[in-house]
Amino acid sequence: MFWYFGYGSNMDLQSLRAKGVVPRISERAVLRGWRLRFNVRHFFRHEGGVGNIEPSNNPIDLVWGVLHLCDDNHLVHLDAAEAFGHGYDRILVEVDTARQGSRKATTYVGMPSFLDESCRPTQRYLNIVLQGAVKAGIDPSYVEQLRRYPLHLKKPVAPFAYPKGDFPTFTARTLAERPLYTALACAVFDMSGARSQHEFLKSLFGGKDMTLFHLQRLDQSDGTETLEDIKHNRLTPAQKLYLDEYLHEYMMEYVYVGRFCYGSPSAAGDGGASQLASN
Repeated sequence: MFWYFGYGSNMDLQSLRAKGVVPRISERAVLRGWRLRFNVRHFFRHEGGVGNIEPSNNPIDLVWGVLHLCDDNHLVHLDAAEAFGHGYDRILVEVDTARQGSRKATTYVGMPSFLDESCRPTQRYLNIVLQGAVKAGIDPSYVEQLRRYPLHLKKPVAPFAYPKGDFPTFTARTLAERPLYTALACAVFDMSGARSQHEFLKSLFGGKDMTLFHLQRLDQSDGTETLEDIKHNRLTPAQKLYLDEYLHEYMMEYVYVGRFCYGSPSAAGDGGASQLASN
């Protein structure tokens, strides 16, 4: 087992569960002599910046978070969630807690190639951070500072229009045979020509449908979303908008190559995520 210090979205237990991590113990903790930033550029531009910590020259600076006691097999899930070796590095820090005292803990810091000082968190991401902080009982003044943090302003998007044409239809089995193809909300994309910053995602997304992956990272997620919900269009307006935003991003980053079938002969139509069930 090992101690892990989560200071961003991973303060929230629901967020951690979506990443395959269920800690044995979780307790609020403080890291002194560091400061919280949101300057790690997300893989997808519309998501702005995500959490990071940096050493501070001011000894009164601190970062509140949650100290989690994790099983050894959780490390691979955390490494994948944090893009270890690509977007984040893994380090040891010493944090203070009320019950566990001072503990050395694993945490993640942004790598220089992904740092962007112009980045701001989205409301979605900040909501998850705030949710975790409030549930952990973190100092109210720190929570209030988080609430006032400037936000990334996203551009509105129209419902995604699936390209017309004679495109093939993929199933989970045939998609798995194409390790550089990935699917989202009935659409299949070729990642082989993606920019270098997406190299890590080829192994994470390749050969898989990522719809649930994204839905379970929405701030309104309760972790109970299923493929049946997607297949039968049991999605909320917020979920549909979130998928449409990602469909547009996938279309910019990758190449549309076909349709994905969720266990029925239907294929994607022309109305984006809002029309998944009427194809």
